[in-house]
Amino acid sequence: MSQPLGFKDQTNPHHVCKLRKAIHGLKQAPRAWYSMLKHALIQLGFHNSKSDSSLFIYHCGSVICYMLVYVDDLVLTGNDSSFVQSLIK
Repeated sequence: MSQPLGFKDQTNPHHVCKLRKAIHGLKQAPRAWYSMLKHALIQLGFHNSKSDSSLFIYHCGSVICYMLVYVDDLVLTGNDSSFVQSLIK
């Protein structure tokens, strides 16, 4: 890796940039994306299924919602359409 054109440090021309997050196309990118998504869903009250780590379940009172993650696609369903719509927004 080298310094991008227009951003070269003249005092340290052989230094490179340290990535603080994964970039699309790198092998770490899918894991970083899943980690951020999982953290966000847990903050919303979801929890991982014990049998499948790509299935997230939300259960609060009478509201049940399931979110299935497959690569970069999400399948979302639940018994309360207003809750599902609020998640989509």
